[in-house]
Amino acid sequence: MPEKGSRAVAHPPDQPAAAAQLQEFGYRQELSRSLSFADLLIYGLIFMVPIAPFGIFGSVYAGSGGMVALAYIVGMVAMMFTALSYSQMVRAFPMAGSVYSYAGRGIAAPVGFLAGWVILLDYVLIPGLLYLVASVAMHTFVPVIPVWLWLAAFVVLNTVVNYLGIEMTARITRIMLVVEVVILAVFLAVGVAALAQGKGAGFALSPFYNAATFKWSVVFGAVSVAVLSFLGFDGISMLAEESREEARKIGRSMIVALLLAGTLFIVQTWVAALLVPDPGKLLHDGDPAGTAFYDAARVAGGGWLAGLAALATAIAWGFANSLVAQAATSRLLYAMARDGQMPRFLAKINPKHKVPANATFLVAAVSLVLGIWMALRSDGLTLLTTLVNFGAMTAFLALHVSVVVHYVIRQGSRDWLRHVVVPVIGFIILAYVVINAKVAAQVLGFIWLGIGVIVLITMYARGRRPTLAGLTETAAGETAAGPQNETLRSVGD
Repeated sequence: MPEKGSRAVAHPPDQPAAAAQLQEFGYRQELSRSLSFADLLIYGLIFMVPIAPFGIFGSVYAGSGGMVALAYIVGMVAMMFTALSYSQMVRAFPMAGSVYSYAGRGIAAPVGFLAGWVILLDYVLIPGLLYLVASVAMHTFVPVIPVWLWLAAFVVLNTVVNYLGIEMTARITRIMLVVEVVILAVFLAVGVAALAQGKGAGFALSPFYNAATFKWSVVFGAVSVAVLSFLGFDGISMLAEESREEARKIGRSMIVALLLAGTLFIVQTWVAALLVPDPGKLLHDGDPAGTAFYDAARVAGGGWLAGLAALATAIAWGFANSLVAQAATSRLLYAMARDGQMPRFLAKINPKHKVPANATFLVAAVSLVLGIWMALRSDGLTLLTTLVNFGAMTAFLALHVSVVVHYVIRQGSRDWLRHVVVPVIGFIILAYVVINAKVAAQVLGFIWLGIGVIVLITMYARGRRPTLAGLTETAAGETAAGPQNETLRSVGD
């Protein structure tokens, strides 16, 4: 039996049942329900990228005092609490929009707007970040082709694939996942063999704990960077209206994807940390060139392994990861637009491919302009990374609050573990990560939040207060279920 307050169905929803369920919330079924549990799991793994630490390993190593594996363990634990809260909210509200929908319906529409606004820092900026990282890497292989041209090529390729439909995206991600896992297996096999031969530091536990450098503030400061590797499991929730699985399996796919990816992150960073050629220099100077992982791979297997790792990073970030990031971002814009909290044209669905075409094209344009602009800045990569992480962590705080408000305060749930303990612990961990984030990220992140508050105030002043389909607003500003015969929200509004 579904828990109290959940509207999840007890069987895999066929098209009519799923459409009827979505209709309860005031929306029409417009996206194509074609994704299986395996598709959702693969999507989450690709979004997180099994080899994600390749690109940011040096920064996490330096920030954590060499305890890079510990930073990833803490990051995985923090994200696990968040994934558990996601699994509860997706059962209550199985629709696109992620934190925007959950906070808006679980707490209040204005809170949902601000949560959606903040997580836009993650979803709108992350494709540009991924394209930039990949383009810089490809430029090192083929320097005659400028960074901006590589970036444009990645944007065009991914936009075409996403425009052709979610089924095409799912097929491509399956192939890319196999490629990434094979490359990771090659690195681990060569790396472990090298350690066994006495290369590097040999087998040791210092990447998990080093008494000389250990401080919780240091570890959590590094976690604020390491969580970039985990961002993406939450993107699965964006596909809730395109899944043919029951709602609880969407949450389950997020948890499984997080566990699998986290395990891979911990193992590969442990091996790489023991192969760093000059640990003292990396700790002191950091990794401004972003080559620390490739340097470790060179120690293990030579230039061919370093080159393979760099090429794999470029393809994984520039094609596979950015492909699903663009898809998730377009669904967030679609969800906010159909509620009138973004320009309505972003809710337009292509009738043939069943995708939010205008939102997809807008994400592509923003990614192209942002990527090229940041490529011209010396601190472009660092600035984008910190902003993306801050946006996600802040939005996740709202997610945890929405679990408590929706289930405990509104529904009267007495499931203290899932509806109080888990979200409260998750909130505390993430709050500590945000507090220990870089000052630049905090300043720019709060400036963005401040702009969102101004936009919200302006909406109220113009009589356009945020509303969600199927909800009415009480005097206290909370949202509650509205009349079931309310006109359904659609792109034709």
